Amino acid sequence: MALYNFKKIMVVPSSKDFIDITLSKTQRKTPTVVHKHYQIHRIRHFYMRKVKFTQQNYHDRLTQILTDFPKLDDIHPFYADLMNVLYDKDHYKLALGQINIAKNLIDNVAKDYVRLMKYGDSLYRCKQLKRAALGRMCTILKRQKQSLEYLEQVRQHLSRLPTIDPNTRTLLLCGYPNVGKSSFINKVTRADVEVQPYAFTTKSLFVGHMDYKYLRWQVVDTPGILDRPLEDRNTIEMQAITALAHLRSAVLYITDPSEQCGYTLDQQMELFHSIRPLFASKPLLVVANKCDVKKISELPAESQKVFSDLVEDGIPVIESSTLTEEGVMQVKTEACDRLLSFRVDGKMKGKKVHDVLNRLHLAMPAKRDDKERPAFIPEGASLKRKSMEVDAPKRKLERDLELEMGDDYILDLQKYWDLMNREEKEDRIPEIWEGHNIADYVDPDIMKRLEDLEREEELREGAGEYDSDSQSDDEEMKEIRQLANQIREKRKLKVLESREKQIAGPRMPRTAKKVERSTIEKEMSGLGLDMTDKDESHYAGNARRSRSLVAAKKRKRDASSASEVVAASKSRTRSQSKAPRDQSGMRDVKMVKKAKSMMKRSQTPMTRDGRKGESDRHIFSVRPKHLLAGKRKSGSTSRR
Repeated sequence: MALYNFKKIMVVPSSKDFIDITLSKTQRKTPTVVHKHYQIHRIRHFYMRKVKFTQQNYHDRLTQILTDFPKLDDIHPFYADLMNVLYDKDHYKLALGQINIAKNLIDNVAKDYVRLMKYGDSLYRCKQLKRAALGRMCTILKRQKQSLEYLEQVRQHLSRLPTIDPNTRTLLLCGYPNVGKSSFINKVTRADVEVQPYAFTTKSLFVGHMDYKYLRWQVVDTPGILDRPLEDRNTIEMQAITALAHLRSAVLYITDPSEQCGYTLDQQMELFHSIRPLFASKPLLVVANKCDVKKISELPAESQKVFSDLVEDGIPVIESSTLTEEGVMQVKTEACDRLLSFRVDGKMKGKKVHDVLNRLHLAMPAKRDDKERPAFIPEGASLKRKSMEVDAPKRKLERDLELEMGDDYILDLQKYWDLMNREEKEDRIPEIWEGHNIADYVDPDIMKRLEDLEREEELREGAGEYDSDSQSDDEEMKEIRQLANQIREKRKLKVLESREKQIAGPRMPRTAKKVERSTIEKEMSGLGLDMTDKDESHYAGNARRSRSLVAAKKRKRDASSASEVVAASKSRTRSQSKAPRDQSGMRDVKMVKKAKSMMKRSQTPMTRDGRKGESDRHIFSVRPKHLLAGKRKSGSTSRR
């Protein structure tokens, strides 16, 4: 488990955002209304509260920043040196120290102005003291602009660092650039490190995890190291040096005998000997990578002697290829086994192991002779076992009954009830509804009454009481029924005709079709209806009532004299020429639409006022005078 979680450090805002956040919170969380006619102690408390609230906000946020960032003296030396390499220890401590000083200064400013505000004798003086206090606090924070920006950059970089546990089982890969370190970590772990055919592709530490012997291991890929003095090494190389110096791990020094990395084998061995002091008290393994290109046996005698000298020194040399995966698992197994044995030996040399060993004692009894001594069973136990064996058949369980009977099986638990009167086992349990026994409300003579009722019904049916009077229909009812049958048959024929048409296009609704009166009268006459003297009748088939009335009036006018016809036609023409009110004076349809839209637009405010209630929010003045009136002072336009 990782000791440090740098991803939980709070975001460090810029000085401007810091001031905006704090002042807006003060405005939101404290009272905002005070009048000069209030008592002076109430006015003082009003402005004191604002100063104290602002100071407390600044204090809490700055304290959170100081608490979240790690202290270099308290964390593991690996992380302390890594932060020194990446961020410069002096600059980091200076930035945190300035933030701490700013916090103390803000506390002192608030204390001084609260003391002065106790002697404020008017609203104006208290307000000016409050403004001065908040202004000085903001000025102190503005001066910390560079420190806050630096700490935010450090926070972002820390959150991107890999989570490395300095005390867990670790394999550390090191060597010249482009020898195959990133390819090896990609093969043995679930990491996905970028691999490119040029030097310094890896510019920072990368971590991958794997399982071996049911244990979790971390593999650290370091950037390439060049053979030069320590003071000349850059930040990328110093990360690898820091990991080698502080992590308790097994070191895998990866070499490239094929020299495709751009460095000769002699240069790689010189680097090995120059950083060898960092390998002290750590399991060491030399990996000859890229054996698919050139193996050690194919090298010149001088190069082979280099590897043979390492083997003589007790440093194992293993050939591998990350391309063909030859020897990769052997390297992993050898490194893990060496680190495990090294860690166990280290624990055995410590002081704690004696406390544990003193509590443990493993007893191994020695054999006295070759005599067989079987297990002894007491005679009482054997007799008891024999007495338990009986010849009576075994009682059948419910499970056995269920398998025998199959679907006919019904679970009946009442047969196992132990009652004083065994005949009561099969009694039905009373049914209770709303606290009443249903059996109390059942009529015991209900079956006898049902038989009497059925007998009475049989007598009524025999007497012919329910027979229908078929002769009671008169001639008029027969005609009506005959006519109804004809209408039904006609309707069926109409339906069949419409289906035979098979109209593919859209169909007109029946209400929109024009049906002539003569057609209706003809069809209904054919069905046997009398259609004479139907002038005043209302035909629902016609879409508009006005049509039928006009037609009736027209027939009346035909029967009247010619002079009456002329007068009626003139009056009808005159009534039809009058345009509706909403269309009078309009030039065309476009003008009518425009007039209607203008009318709707003019009614919108009245409609809105009609829907408005007492709870609706209303801004009476968009630009309030107390915020915008008065002379603006020189300098920043910020109201704060």
